[in-house]
Amino acid sequence: MKEEYFKWYSPHLHRDVQMLSFGHAGYPVVVFPTSRGSFHENKDMGLIDSARWYIEQGLIQIFCPESNDAESFYNKGIHPHDRIQNQVAFDKMICHEVVERIRLNTAMAKVVMAGCSFGGYHAANFAFRHPGYVSHMFSMSGAFDIRSFMDGYQHDDIYYNSPLEYLPGLNDFELWNMDIILGTSNWDICFDANLKLDDCLNKKHVNHWLDIRQNRLHDWDLWKEMFPHYLSRIKFD
Repeated sequence: MKEEYFKWYSPHLHRDVQMLSFGHAGYPVVVFPTSRGSFHENKDMGLIDSARWYIEQGLIQIFCPESNDAESFYNKGIHPHDRIQNQVAFDKMICHEVVERIRLNTAMAKVVMAGCSFGGYHAANFAFRHPGYVSHMFSMSGAFDIRSFMDGYQHDDIYYNSPLEYLPGLNDFELWNMDIILGTSNWDICFDANLKLDDCLNKKHVNHWLDIRQNRLHDWDLWKEMFPHYLSRIKFD
């Protein structure tokens, strides 16, 4: 399995960014780490290995950027306004420095967005903010309301990074073309969050799959079971 390491200076984050990629060809899949996770977390925890067959067959390429959570949502040492601006900068970095480069280098019009736990939030938020760039969105045990990180502070950028708030008014036709999966479990700490997003999508008549696994914990064993299953939904040409 081909593995590559990338490091570059991000003009959006004003710091160096690191990323791993896996595979030599195939459909591009961007996978976010969990809360404050590193670019190698998904490899270390076995999620990449769960998709090894797809990678070795040249069906997919996986890209694992690092998170910016320690500078945004989890940085209690700065004002909430600065936290959300750091999230906005991260979204721009992913869009312009990762996704657009992937599209250019692979000649693919769209990418898959995926992530576990808080990575599921990032996958959903990017997909819903940029639906024209995303063909599939696989959120595994994600949560989708960021207000708890903002200490009561109000700002439009908070609204537009909280999917449960901005989705009801989103009318981009590409949203209805996306394959959306909300993976969770009846024991998942994010179970209620997934029910809320499911309800929001149902009210908009957006086709999606709420995949509820039984008696499984919010942990890597569940996500490693889900991820290869979800990848099988991609139509490989």
